[in-house]
Amino acid sequence: MRITQSVKSRICAALIAGCLSSFAFAQASDPAVAPVTHADKKAAKEQSKADKKASVAQAKADRKKTDAQADADKANADANVKDAKKQ
Repeated sequence: MRITQSVKSRICAALIAGCLSSFAFAQASDPAVAPVTHADKKAAKEQSKADKKASVAQAKADRKKTDAQADADKANADANVKDAKKQ
């Protein structure tokens, strides 16, 4: 059985069309490509607020830790000075 050029062209066209339709379906069903809804926007806004609050709280905690460490270092230095004066 011989396959003519016409049949080969039709087979190639059918394969290409199948690939393209699969690609188009994959893009349409991808959730990352889905349109953004009002609820999605609202959730993103709330997440942004929560992230900001968390970063502010972390900064405050870091500052308290730094201040406490500075106080401890100062107390240690004062104790070393007193010890040095006693000797």
